[in-house]
Amino acid sequence: MSWLSDFIRPKLQAVVRRPAAPDLWTKCPGCDRMMFHKELEAQLQVCSACGHHLRMPVSARLKLLFDDGSYELMELPEVEEDPLRFRDRKRYSERLRLARAESEATDAIAVATGRIGARPCVTAVLDFGFMGGSMGMAVGEGLVRAAEFSKKHKQPLIAVTASGGARMQEGILSLMQLPRTVAAIEDAREAGCPYIVILTHPTTGGVTASFAMLGDVALAEPGALIGFAGPRVIENTVGETLPENFQRAEKVCELGMLDAVVPRSELKATLVRVLAHLTNGPLPSPEDAEESSTAVAVIA
Repeated sequence: MSWLSDFIRPKLQAVVRRPAAPDLWTKCPGCDRMMFHKELEAQLQVCSACGHHLRMPVSARLKLLFDDGSYELMELPEVEEDPLRFRDRKRYSERLRLARAESEATDAIAVATGRIGARPCVTAVLDFGFMGGSMGMAVGEGLVRAAEFSKKHKQPLIAVTASGGARMQEGILSLMQLPRTVAAIEDAREAGCPYIVILTHPTTGGVTASFAMLGDVALAEPGALIGFAGPRVIENTVGETLPENFQRAEKVCELGMLDAVVPRSELKATLVRVLAHLTNGPLPSPEDAEESSTAVAVIA
């Protein structure tokens, strides 16, 4: 019986089993509408029915921000992996291996250089798809290198955040990245380099407690969760029901902690105008602004 089940059955299944069909549809978390993936890409991962902003891949985010979708990724230094030999249900080294296989990224940050509104800029984007965008030594090193590049070349620094906070598997070493990133960014700002933050869903924990809230200008996408502890943790702690839209970008902006909540389709044009103000450059003409708004509607 074991010969039939262990050898014959797998052989027959391998012959008759069809490969899984690609998932061509996505359900909107906001309104449960089913969206064809081509439609969703054309809408910059925004639901056309309710306006819910879905998670955007890092590569698409960089194409959205840089002129003509053209940028150059910065090679980041390697850091020691699993310095604490951490293990919970799995070894940390195994979690890293699986995350890299699923995302094809080495860690939760990408740093790129290019032009935004014809101005050279350096941009650091967190990848929530890689272990929840958690900040360990690799993310901290990436932010520090981006800030150093900004200072050296006198270029604006732009951070796009999406994170659950510090990476627990690296313990105190991950918490050390909070003061490291703050010091590096302040160093670049003292050298006269503008620092702009774009907060996306979600931005929480140690990332919020460090470089995410230091921007000369702070923008956020609609509906983004922004805070330190999450709403469920706060409700369980205080034993009370939280107000509607608590910690959402619109409420955070209303309370004065953000400068603006900007829909994704308007983000590039807004960023170009902000950079023009912060760098004392001329504002784009109405024709240029219209071209920028049109350009961000399609991701190559």
